[in-house]
Amino acid sequence: MRSVRIGVDTGGTFTDVVAVDEETGEILTTKTPSTPANPADGFVAGIEKLGAIDVGSIVHGTTVATNQLLEDRISNLGFITTEGFEYVLEIARQSVPDGYGNSYFWVKPPRIVPVHLVKTVGGRLDHLGQEVRPFSEEQAVEVARWFRAKGINAIGVCFLHSYANPEHERRMREVLWREHPEAVISLSSDVLREYREYERSVTTLVDAAVKPAMRGYIASLSNRLGKPFSVMKSNGGILSAREVVNQPISTVLSGPAAGALGAALIASTAGHPSVITLDGGGTSTDVAVVIDGEPSITTEGSVGRYPCKIPMIDIITVGAGGGSIAWISPEGTLKVGPRSAGADPGPICYGRGGTEVTVTDAHVFLGRIPPHLLGGEIPLDADAARGGIEALADKLGLTPERTATGILEISAFNQSNAIRQLTVKRGLDVRDFPLVTFGGSGPLLACRLIDILGLPAVIVPRDPGNVSAFGLLTVDVKNDYVRTYVTRDLSLGKAVEIFHDLEHQAGEALDREGFDDPVYLRSADLRYYGQAYEVRVPAPAGEIDEDWQAEVIDRFHTAHEKLYGYAYRDDPRHGVEWVNLRVSGIGPITRPAIRRLDKAGAGATSVRPVHFDETRDTAIHQRPALGPGATVTGPAVIEEYGSTIPIHPGFTAKVDEYGNVEVRRD
Repeated sequence: MRSVRIGVDTGGTFTDVVAVDEETGEILTTKTPSTPANPADGFVAGIEKLGAIDVGSIVHGTTVATNQLLEDRISNLGFITTEGFEYVLEIARQSVPDGYGNSYFWVKPPRIVPVHLVKTVGGRLDHLGQEVRPFSEEQAVEVARWFRAKGINAIGVCFLHSYANPEHERRMREVLWREHPEAVISLSSDVLREYREYERSVTTLVDAAVKPAMRGYIASLSNRLGKPFSVMKSNGGILSAREVVNQPISTVLSGPAAGALGAALIASTAGHPSVITLDGGGTSTDVAVVIDGEPSITTEGSVGRYPCKIPMIDIITVGAGGGSIAWISPEGTLKVGPRSAGADPGPICYGRGGTEVTVTDAHVFLGRIPPHLLGGEIPLDADAARGGIEALADKLGLTPERTATGILEISAFNQSNAIRQLTVKRGLDVRDFPLVTFGGSGPLLACRLIDILGLPAVIVPRDPGNVSAFGLLTVDVKNDYVRTYVTRDLSLGKAVEIFHDLEHQAGEALDREGFDDPVYLRSADLRYYGQAYEVRVPAPAGEIDEDWQAEVIDRFHTAHEKLYGYAYRDDPRHGVEWVNLRVSGIGPITRPAIRRLDKAGAGATSVRPVHFDETRDTAIHQRPALGPGATVTGPAVIEEYGSTIPIHPGFTAKVDEYGNVEVRRD
């Protein structure tokens, strides 16, 4: 029995599984419908579909934390903060979505913790971590007993300036352990040891909010698997399940992060180091930018309406998946998404009770996907899809074909807007980047995205529906640590002390994961004095001296100019201010090799009616039958087990030496 490493990515519609044979490098893939009521069911079912194998290790990409935040399923959450700061969540930030032109209409959403569940404790530290007023043990006991009496078991603690000195927060935790032993506690000094009270508070509360669900899910899955496994983190690394339950916020973009990393490796291997990645699923589409083989990282991300300042791959998510529902607005216009039919009941064509037209129904009606999914495992009811499209067309006063085409056009523009947010709005020319598109629905709109955005090409990897699961097997163990140190006059001795402390923390965590020879990557956040936000730059390894300091500052000037078009490199009136020092501790793994495609496999070409600009008999190609150098000219459709690529008239698809399909305008 062969030993394999397995990656399992649980999505909103399907659970994807990839297995790599540790001896031969052979890659096996499969998919199974997700089970939203209990995601562990789909997880186990996917592994069972692989047959008799010896499971060496498992890496999991989970949406448990993500979905809880996106669906606003947060309750019984308490907040403890410094006396006098009980309204930090209510005040929040002055920013208004869509700019201040929207301020008249915008209503501030409910806070993550309502005011009546916010409690304060006396005691005060200054910005250097020195005690101004002693911690009030008496008030701490009173607050802990109040939460116990109210049955509030998830509690976030964020005291003023605890990033500089965590002592008061740790004493609060000791009181909670003693007075309210059932409480699940998150300390801001553990979650995000960085200044800015509002963001640190919300990030800590998000961690506390998802802890109960994540702990329950991980425990259930561990019992069913009977062996340890690892979980994908938002920062592009993995962590063992036993460790991740202590920092569940690190998993909020677990699945999308794996997809971006898997696509980055596939594209780099094929000679495309800088690309845009698009992961199209059943519920949403996730977009990221990869430059020189590395996805962009941000600490300004959010999940739903909650800012999360933990390091995460910079991903934009829009509700534009295969299950996105088409609907008519009160003004009578056609809209698509963000609401989704999901896996249950799913699109109308699934035949599981769905009654609302989705993007998938439009594709089925137009003949662009076959009347089944997963190689026939899931039959689709084309007649039911037709009925839904015709009923919607009657309401709009359009033909069914125009209605279905309009649904896909709106979905394509929703996806292109997400791509523009990560490129055009950040000073990148979208026309310089090929698009790597994957996921079950990702390749379906490839040709339209080329036209809308002026992309040079779209690359569709082999087994596109399983790229996220494959990405889980390509990433290292990784932990991030940060310490705020705001100064215009950097003390090299203090910098040495902070970096040593952060590397020690990283080393201890990696030692628990079984890594004897970890890698430490340093970085620093800097800004010009007077600016409100900073720029992160990599910091060299080795001795921290004046040359090291000059190198980091030079990198900051260069990065600032690249981002904003100007820098004050030689202007002494604009001093440089250090804000945060960071360390990433990495435990390297052996990545699976991406093999070249030797020759074509089996599969016959057929014909069926497909509608592009008109309905006509169109060549249907089976992707396994296309070897390296094979060319398909549109109109045509390329089908495979987990996905489909419609090739519109005026486009050509060519298979490269690794089996990727490159789609270009003629």
